[in-house]
Order: sequence, then C-alpha cells, then structure tokens
Amino acid sequence: MAQSARVVRQSVSLSPRTARRIKSLAERQRISASRVIVELIEAGLEAREREKQVFFDLAERLAHSSSAAEQKRLKEELARMTFGE
Repeated sequence: MAQSARVVRQSVSLSPRTARRIKSLAERQRISASRVIVELIEAGLEAREREKQVFFDLAERLAHSSSAAEQKRLKEELARMTFGE
C-alpha cells in the first residue's frame, strides 16, 4: 500500500454532548459514528484552507490597492478574520 493512501488509526475523546450529537448524525445518515467524525474533520480542514486562501487573497488585494477607502476596508476585514468581531 502506498504511504499516502495508508490509513492511520487515531483515538479521540469527546465530551458527552459532542458524542450524542455525533451519534444522532450517524443515525440520521445511517452511517457509523466514526464516518461522521472523519467527514466532520475533513470538512473542517477544507474550511480552514478556504479561510486561509480568502485571507491571502485579501492581503494580496490590500498590497495592490491604491484606494485609501479600499485599503481601510480590507484592513478591517483582515482584522476581523484574525481577531474576530
């Protein structure tokens, strides 16, 4: 088996509330709780990558912007992404 296709078994501890939510999702989708956890992790990683790309796109726009108003708006948007509302 190729190393990149190799499956790695990991152990996680979930709070009781999270475990119940995972179990509920699994039952509704008729899949295993492990599959739900994997799908949630994959979706979270993809979302993080998209967010990172949006950040870099905004930074690139800021670097090339000549409009003071646009620069201010982009800086505020980057600050919100970094520090929250």
